Amino acid sequence: MTADTKPHLSRTHVHDLLRGMIRIRRFEDKCAELYTRENIRGFLHLYDGEEAVAMGVIPVLGPDDRVVATYREHGHALARGIPMGPIMAEMYGKANGCSGGRGGSMHLFDAGSNFYGGNAIVGGGLPLAAGLGLADRMTGEKNVTACFFGEGAVAEGEFHESMNLAELWDLPVLWVCENNGYAMGSALARTESRTDIHAKAAAYGIESEVVDGMDVVAVESATRRAVAKIRETGRPYLIEARTYRFRPHSMFDAQLYRDKAEIAEWREKGPIVRFQGWLLENGLIHEAEIAEMTAQIDAEIAEAVAFAEAGEWEPVETLTKHVMAEDRATTPVAPEPAGEMIETTYREAVKQAIREAMLEDDRVFLMGEDVGAYGGCYAVSKGLMAEFGEDRIRDTPLSESGFTGAGIGAAAAGLRPIVELMTVNFSMLALDQILNTAATIRHMSGGQFGCPVVIRMATGAGKQLAAQHSHSLEGWYAHIPGLRVLAPATLEDARGMLLTALEDPDPVLIFENVMLYNMAGKIAANAGAVDIDKAAIRRPGTDVSLITYGGSLFKTMEAAEELAKEGIEAEVIDLRSLRPLDDETILASVARTRRAVVVDEGWRTGSLAAEVSARIIEGAFWRLDAPIGRVCSAEVPIPYAAHLEQAAIPQVSAIVAAARAAMGKG
Repeated sequence: MTADTKPHLSRTHVHDLLRGMIRIRRFEDKCAELYTRENIRGFLHLYDGEEAVAMGVIPVLGPDDRVVATYREHGHALARGIPMGPIMAEMYGKANGCSGGRGGSMHLFDAGSNFYGGNAIVGGGLPLAAGLGLADRMTGEKNVTACFFGEGAVAEGEFHESMNLAELWDLPVLWVCENNGYAMGSALARTESRTDIHAKAAAYGIESEVVDGMDVVAVESATRRAVAKIRETGRPYLIEARTYRFRPHSMFDAQLYRDKAEIAEWREKGPIVRFQGWLLENGLIHEAEIAEMTAQIDAEIAEAVAFAEAGEWEPVETLTKHVMAEDRATTPVAPEPAGEMIETTYREAVKQAIREAMLEDDRVFLMGEDVGAYGGCYAVSKGLMAEFGEDRIRDTPLSESGFTGAGIGAAAAGLRPIVELMTVNFSMLALDQILNTAATIRHMSGGQFGCPVVIRMATGAGKQLAAQHSHSLEGWYAHIPGLRVLAPATLEDARGMLLTALEDPDPVLIFENVMLYNMAGKIAANAGAVDIDKAAIRRPGTDVSLITYGGSLFKTMEAAEELAKEGIEAEVIDLRSLRPLDDETILASVARTRRAVVVDEGWRTGSLAAEVSARIIEGAFWRLDAPIGRVCSAEVPIPYAAHLEQAAIPQVSAIVAAARAAMGKG
């Protein structure tokens, strides 16, 4: 070990270490007191006993390094230098909190400190950290991302997926496992077949070590070695810090799973007791200095409480702030003149959008299963690896949660990833990262962090792929605030929506219907970005509004032509954006036609069609001359047999019948 990797135990340094640990401990004591007074609510996970880990790791990091914490992150935040007042105010839920009162105890954020917040999902922060490390790897930055997690997280798939990605891609991440022996109330030996956590990282080829997590000097020494190695090699490193929490898992925990004698035994070898005693024995500190230090900390805590109590509550009028970015790029304008018309397919239109984006912006890259040499499940990216290389056309393991979370992290760090999930069915494995991180990080951080990631996936039925590969779940995602959900149906939208989405400051999900990939037609050679906020009237009409999107658009257009032969002029609306919905266009159409039929390939119960219908009822009820019709998939898993599959999903005949019924001609 070189001198640079050894702790410099000067008088000033050891005093700083002791002060930092006492500061965390007494802050937590005050938080416990305030919880009993009901000033702090929700879940409260205190850090008592683990102070040596935060103070041994975080001060070693540089200002440009990043920290991803857990839900037990008060100590991490204090060690990182986030002012105590805003931390306490966040506990209160006040607007002057470090996350604007949006996060609370489990979600402390601070962009100025490169503190990417606590995470209430066990293991949920690991893919995010991998993505932050990926951004540094791709841009050549020499930063380190430190990611903290408890031993319970190693049972989660996201731990294993993140370890594999970190080793596979040489990600500069310092993984810090705070092994306190209990995942909530379950002892490690009862939940893990192998309790040596560092060995799990080593199994992936990651250099790792065990350290006494109650010894701040030992933790700092290990961290200095790890950080030096990461900066030198750019490769990951794991430290398993064996520590112990003196308090319950949370303030709701009765601690029936361990006895008082065990806690008392650990307290005797607690990090503050040990380090303070060693300093006193060696004359590096005196009792009077400790007393003065403690008094100063108590005064700081009192000021922090006063700061929190004097803080304002956020006005209810700003409730919906920080769900989506307030500043977005202006709506793209189509190039004039349209230019030469070329023959293409839906698949090729998407591919050319990816290619154009990558040529124009070095931050854009594509990642997903088989997107490289294979060219993607639906051959969208075929040939792009040869043009852009393996770094920017990045094949991933079959670990949807891990690589989607990595894409989210890379986006939070400033890159513009396009994440391809092979099918909407597989996206269920990434739902945690999409729902709990991508859709919430702006809100929970009080607007400090955004996530401009684009996630593409194939959706829909019709190719005899049976129940597990034929879902239309885009309506589920349209339910989630914080996401923008698109369903391009035309060649122009297949190309242009992706280009616009890459300029959006928020996460955008694009659902590409499998039945459209082979669709051929003509498109302007200079076709570019398009608006992604508005629905489009694909066929004007006066008698009934047929409202649909994606793969059902062309069936609906065909149905409209059939109806026209009967003298019924149907107006066809292509929703295009499923979240947010363009209420203005929908309601204006229904106000003209006075009748509506919604066509949706999702199941009828709880469908997007139900949402559109409800909005029509709320906004145009008195304009309606007939009940709203809905044409949806049958309430059955999509069958394999072709005739049953076709019977299960919306068809032209069903759309025509629903329109006739709305006209009173059923």
